[in-house]
Amino acid sequence: MLYNLYEYLKDYVDFPGLGLFRYISFRAFSAIMLSLLIALFVGKIIIRRLAKKQIGEEIRDLGLEGQLSKKGTPTMGGIIILVATLVPALLLGDLTNVYVQLLIVTTLWLGIIGFADDYIKVFKKNKDGLHGRFKIYGQVGLGLIIGVTLYLSDQAVIRVPASSAEEDVHTEVVTQQGFSPRLTYFKDEKSTKTSIPFVKDNEFDYAWLSPFDGESGRIAGWIIYILAIIFIVTAVSNGTNLTDGMDGLATGVSAIVGTTLAILAYLSGNIIYADYLNIMYLPNTGEIVVVMAAFIGALIGFLWYNSYPAQVFMGDTGSLAIGGIIAVAAIMIRKELLIPILCGIFLVESLSVIIQRLYFKYTRIRFGKGVRVFRMSPLHHHFQKEGIEAIIDTPKRALPEAKIVIRFWIIAIFLAVLTIITLKIR
Repeated sequence: MLYNLYEYLKDYVDFPGLGLFRYISFRAFSAIMLSLLIALFVGKIIIRRLAKKQIGEEIRDLGLEGQLSKKGTPTMGGIIILVATLVPALLLGDLTNVYVQLLIVTTLWLGIIGFADDYIKVFKKNKDGLHGRFKIYGQVGLGLIIGVTLYLSDQAVIRVPASSAEEDVHTEVVTQQGFSPRLTYFKDEKSTKTSIPFVKDNEFDYAWLSPFDGESGRIAGWIIYILAIIFIVTAVSNGTNLTDGMDGLATGVSAIVGTTLAILAYLSGNIIYADYLNIMYLPNTGEIVVVMAAFIGALIGFLWYNSYPAQVFMGDTGSLAIGGIIAVAAIMIRKELLIPILCGIFLVESLSVIIQRLYFKYTRIRFGKGVRVFRMSPLHHHFQKEGIEAIIDTPKRALPEAKIVIRFWIIAIFLAVLTIITLKIR
């Protein structure tokens, strides 16, 4: 909003410092500071209101150390994350940018679904919350909106090298340190290409999966791409939801992932860095950095209250929205195939639940007695539990919750660094 106001006034008003708004870096740093302050100060007010209304978490006794002491801790704290993300994004982002619009829609859409789930659990006293199929419908609907918008929008393009003789060619002066400026020719292209790690050309096109050629193949490629988007949005938002089981775990991991995506968005949206790193140049994606900066600040501010011992839980209000923001940001900068690496914590948490349930059912049917792979799932609870027989029997002693969380953060940092390194490992 402030950026759009600047764009309107810049030809009429010469106010000192106003020109700073044209710099993504300035608006990103402003967004992270503003969101951090909102999360810290507004968060305290929201937590008091939640506690006053006795909006507390219902805790089942799973035999985990310190678990019952969390009973009554205010939940639905994801509202803090939503507010602290949306306000700076609306104030400092370019609201005419399709990527900013999609991230705002994602935050609101999944925030509302998560809020409905928490509301049913807390106020309706239904521990199952919103029926699972309605969550899936909402996630699929969002994925469809994202995919169709990327297909229709003129802003959602990749910029590829071209010759001066071609039509609709853009010229850019690329200046790299130590080299003379050079004039390069580009053209915008609607494409289903994305980045893929460890491959020479570093690109994969969903249209390659189409059995058709020509225009039919192009349309089939977009259909495949949209289906992939739906799957990714659903998988990542659910994976984040499963990871939200310890104080500060999902918040800290998500902040690390969000920071990595902001870096990748900045590199992809800057022609100099994209040219230097030989990665896909995506015009208009620089604005994603502003929204992701607000997202990072909101998470760090929320972590102030959510770190062990937590004063508030995010609930599905926060976890579903966080996963959606991460998934959509990765999709828009064409880095969604890096998600298994970058979001490895979310992936392993999801797989631990799937493996545990399938193997337990299989052994119960086959041998008459269910066998556990982990002591407990999701995986973070495996390290917190002892006294249960399981195939994986390490560690021998249960670990303190804070230690588990910090170790997961360290792994998330390692995965984030590895994700960035894949830009050059081919």
